[in-house]
Amino acid sequence: MLTFLGTRGEIALRSRRHYRHSALLVRHGAARIMVDCGADWRGRLGAVAPTAIVLTHAHPDHAAGLAEGAPCSVYATATTLALLARYPIAHRRKVPLGRPVRIGGVSFRAFPVQHSIRAPAVGYRIRIAGRSCFYLPDVAELPDVPTALRGVSVYIGDGATVRRSLVRSKNGALIGHAAIATQLDWCERAGVTRAVFTHCGSAIVRGDARRLDALVRQLGREHGIAGSLACDGDRLSLDD
Repeated sequence: MLTFLGTRGEIALRSRRHYRHSALLVRHGAARIMVDCGADWRGRLGAVAPTAIVLTHAHPDHAAGLAEGAPCSVYATATTLALLARYPIAHRRKVPLGRPVRIGGVSFRAFPVQHSIRAPAVGYRIRIAGRSCFYLPDVAELPDVPTALRGVSVYIGDGATVRRSLVRSKNGALIGHAAIATQLDWCERAGVTRAVFTHCGSAIVRGDARRLDALVRQLGREHGIAGSLACDGDRLSLDD
């Protein structure tokens, strides 16, 4: 079972639907694995009681909740762990790129993506009991879409913007946020039939929820995909 603990991006705006920084809780048996831990979660991890924390990258809205340490092991790429060297994290575990790591009976495989030069990001293909999702809350470009999304039943992507690209080039690399419409195209090419978007940007957080939900559903239908926006507290089963 997946629970969206937070669905807000790194913006000042909040709403009831999108209040805390984007984070996902993966529950399997006794495991409670928190994916990302932004500044909103500083001092609040007791309410989540994670048995492990997995990070996509070192930006504050994904990692600053660990500024006072963590009650469990923290898994991330070597680059991300190095960027968080000042944090008093007692148990650091390196996640290799392209090879699965098992945490509490759940498989996490990290795929590098383009999003930031200073804080390189990854997306995770998460496999639970034979079913897979792909968690990618921050992305400008996903290299090798067919490989990354192979066998994935649900794509959980970047909801910073619906149609307008927030991607730009810097020093030969792409940074920023791909539009939901672009990510739906990736899903269509890979044969993914369901997409849920988190890490919501200002236009979504302050916008008309009913109209935006309908727009994302319509964009999804144009690609043959069930598309939706995630809200804080939403639950998702990979068996649905």
